[in-house]
Amino acid sequence: MPPIVVVTGFAPFGGERINPSWEVARNLDGDVIGGLQVKSVRLPVNCMAAARRVEAAFVRYRPRAILGLGQARGRPALSLERIAINLFEQRKAGQLNANTEGHPVIREGPDAYFSRLPMGAILKALERRKIPASISLSAGAYACNAAMYAALHATRRRTDFPAGFIHLPFDAAQSARDPAVPSMPISLMEDAIRLAIGIIAREALPQPMRRAS
Repeated sequence: MPPIVVVTGFAPFGGERINPSWEVARNLDGDVIGGLQVKSVRLPVNCMAAARRVEAAFVRYRPRAILGLGQARGRPALSLERIAINLFEQRKAGQLNANTEGHPVIREGPDAYFSRLPMGAILKALERRKIPASISLSAGAYACNAAMYAALHATRRRTDFPAGFIHLPFDAAQSARDPAVPSMPISLMEDAIRLAIGIIAREALPQPMRRAS
């Protein structure tokens, strides 16, 4: 059996019928990309529950890489998240203010982790394919950030372990009710994530294993 890349996506929320992060993850489940077999894991839109499910997936599947996906309303392009913070606020979709201190994702964990995805290589590959994408410095303080932080914390002792998070725009069908909200077809987002996983595989697998695939 090929080594595994865990790809997480979220359940729909905020009144939406779908979440493009789960649609893309589900469509890739079982595929072998660059020598890595995709195992898709659906996360609840709850910060602590999402973090626990990511940790459980790492223990259960013993993957070679973890790629988290999430939905970001209003973003016109894929966002490759650079930093996950040890802070969440479940109320008001993670909005922090002077009256809200937030809660740690992992008690006594470090303040933040940097992504361990090959972000520059992924971004260049997406640009060559003319798929809109950019680097984002913040995954927020809600469930997406919690999932990213949990993945990086679970794999912290393996500095060569690719782990990180990519936010996706709305699907075109979602923005039909509000044409002002940027969107992207699910098929294009799926192509983008396939491309990203292929590049992640170069980092995660020895060269002989990549050739065997």
